[in-house]
Amino acid sequence: MSTHPDSREITFAQAINEALHEEMANDNSIILMGEDVGRHGGVFKLTQGLYDEFGSTRVFDCPISEAGILGLGVGAAMTGMRPIVEIMFGDFATLVMDQVANQAAKVHYMSGGNMTAPLVVRTTMGAGRRMAAQHSQSLHAWFCHIPGLKVVLPSTPYDAKGLLKTAIRDDSPVIFFEDKMIYTEKGMVPNEEYTLPFGVADVKRTGDDITLIATSSMVSVALKAAERLATEGISAEVIDPRTLSPLDEKTPVDSAKKTSRCIVIDEGYSNFGVTAELAALVSNKAFYYLDAPVERIGAMDVPVPFSPILEDQTIPDVETVVQVARRLVIP
Repeated sequence: MSTHPDSREITFAQAINEALHEEMANDNSIILMGEDVGRHGGVFKLTQGLYDEFGSTRVFDCPISEAGILGLGVGAAMTGMRPIVEIMFGDFATLVMDQVANQAAKVHYMSGGNMTAPLVVRTTMGAGRRMAAQHSQSLHAWFCHIPGLKVVLPSTPYDAKGLLKTAIRDDSPVIFFEDKMIYTEKGMVPNEEYTLPFGVADVKRTGDDITLIATSSMVSVALKAAERLATEGISAEVIDPRTLSPLDEKTPVDSAKKTSRCIVIDEGYSNFGVTAELAALVSNKAFYYLDAPVERIGAMDVPVPFSPILEDQTIPDVETVVQVARRLVIP
């Protein structure tokens, strides 16, 4: 995490916008495309100012055809450009799986290494904004299942800026998930140039009694739960993988070996999802150090309701994490 003295506090959204501005200024091969990303500045206003600075030949709006947008992006990437494609909602990933999973992910392998697809797909995840079942899903686990794709889930402004810069410079296709609920959250970000490597988890909080492995917006939930647990004498360590593909296996496993107990928290569905994979990793590689089975906390296995009262019940929360941790630690 950033401790550089020459830092200032900005939002997650501002960190994304800064990374886009800086990378496009440094590399003319970078283009940005998507629905309303130009003059409008994006539905969440993350691309504001880019059209004015770089013009219509590098920042352009596309028709409402996610498959067409991704097809254009993959073709541009294969022929020497570095496209950044914004898919407005992660739910619409259902419309781009052929272009991403069958084309972008495989072209390097199927061409014998002669072609690459240096493409970044920026999209969203997360419920809680009252957007109902077709605009609130967290589908990041889908992409982790496909060899050839890199999958990134930043949880702080610092991580968002550093990881997005790395994604744009990477020669592989990268799927970059931004949780809609943390766009306005603030954090310290250095003024100086920096990037963050893929495959390196971050220890957001150290502890001795239990490990909380959390992704994206669930990192904040885990940190708040750790604060609650500390008042009860339970010391929780919080691990943020930051990238799921490539995945840092050592950091969470070492933490679980130290604490002997582990909970995995992710906003995707638990069935066949990220919590299952991370729990399997810890169970396999820290088995003889564990004093209890690895617990998983994910989204309720239902379409996200529009009703605020019902929607909130589907999302993992602080109280649930505290209760599960208390049960694991206290006999």
